Amino acid sequence: MPKRVDHAERRTEIAEALVRVAGRRGLHAVGMRDVAAEAGVSLRLVQYYFETKEKLLLHGLQHLSERFGERVATRCRAAGESPGLRAKIEALLMASLPTDEESRAFHLVYTSYAILAVTEPALAAQPFIQDPDAAENALTELLRQAQEADLIQPGVDVQLEAVSLLAMSAGLGTSVLVGQRSPQSAVTVLDLHLNRIFRGSQRVP
Repeated sequence: MPKRVDHAERRTEIAEALVRVAGRRGLHAVGMRDVAAEAGVSLRLVQYYFETKEKLLLHGLQHLSERFGERVATRCRAAGESPGLRAKIEALLMASLPTDEESRAFHLVYTSYAILAVTEPALAAQPFIQDPDAAENALTELLRQAQEADLIQPGVDVQLEAVSLLAMSAGLGTSVLVGQRSPQSAVTVLDLHLNRIFRGSQRVP
């Protein structure tokens, strides 16, 4: 009998190849032929699954979003069996900092998507905007829960804090990527800001 092909797995393999090539060369320099070579498959197969480079890029963006969610979940598990709200917030903010090779590739490629979204209508539309909005909504909800539990300083606007924290995380990530600062110094800056928001300047158990 012919071997059954797991199409979802094959699409994931191609998306991961896209991320690897883009992590080395930048997203703007990646073509479908490059991705096929990286994945060890034919160009025709990549075209079979994605038809156009635009569809490949959109799937790659979705794949990055899924990987980000996995990184956040991994960090939450590392914080213990029942991580507190601050631990969950730290996991969300620090998952994209370039502290290792995987997160470095994530930050580089996601930043490349942001730059392309300025000029590419397909990326500038909802597919690119949805993920940052989802992260903002998730962080706002975590801060709101902390506020209701009286864990953060009075008078904090949780939505504005969510926006500023995500912007700070993105900016710090870029500064690490270009060698302006070390990953540890970026973590220290985020930790300092969270200490100013949470009561008592200690991590919530």
